[in-house]
Amino acid sequence: MFERFAEEARRAVTLAEDEARRLHHQHLGTEHLLLGLLARPQDPTARLLARFGLDLDAGRSAVAGLIGGPDPERDGAALAAIGIDLEAVREAVESTFGPGSLDAPPPGRRSRWGGPRFTERAKRTLALSLRAAADSRVRRIETGHLLLGLLREGGGAAVRVLRERGVDLADLERDAEAMLADGRAAAS
Repeated sequence: MFERFAEEARRAVTLAEDEARRLHHQHLGTEHLLLGLLARPQDPTARLLARFGLDLDAGRSAVAGLIGGPDPERDGAALAAIGIDLEAVREAVESTFGPGSLDAPPPGRRSRWGGPRFTERAKRTLALSLRAAADSRVRRIETGHLLLGLLREGGGAAVRVLRERGVDLADLERDAEAMLADGRAAAS
C-alpha cells in the first residue's frame, strides 16, 4: 500500500513512527499519524490544521495528556520533591555515557518493518486514506488524504485530540476536501 503514498505522505507516516518512539509508545496509532501530519509545518495539511488551532507542540501536549508519555516538567518536579536534581543526574549520566544517552526509547516489540506496530484504527485510517484518494480519482495518497482517513475513521485518539481542542470536525473535513481539490486543479 505504501507505494501509492506520495513522498510527503510517506514522510508523515515515518514522522508518526518517530513521534511514537519519542513518546515511548509501543504502538503507532491515529494520534501518532496526526502528529506526523503536524511535524512538517510547511505541508499544506499542517497549515490547514494550524488554521484550526493545532500545531506540533499543542498536538504533542494533547497526545501526552490523553495517552501518556514523557513529561520532563512533571518528572523533574516529582524528583525534586524527594530531593533529587534531575538536571544534575542527567549531566552526570551524559558526562559518562555521552549526550542523549537518557533519550533512547525502551526496547519493544517491533513489526517486520522495524517500527511500532500499527493499531487497528491506524490501519483503518490508512485504508480510508486510500479510499479517499480513489474517490478523488487520483493515484497518489497525499497528506490531505491521510487527514481525511483520520477524520473518517472517527473513533481514534486523533479525533479525540481534535475534539478536545474544539475543532469542528465537519468543517475540517470540508476544508481538507477543498484543499485537495485545489491541489488537483493546480496540478492540471
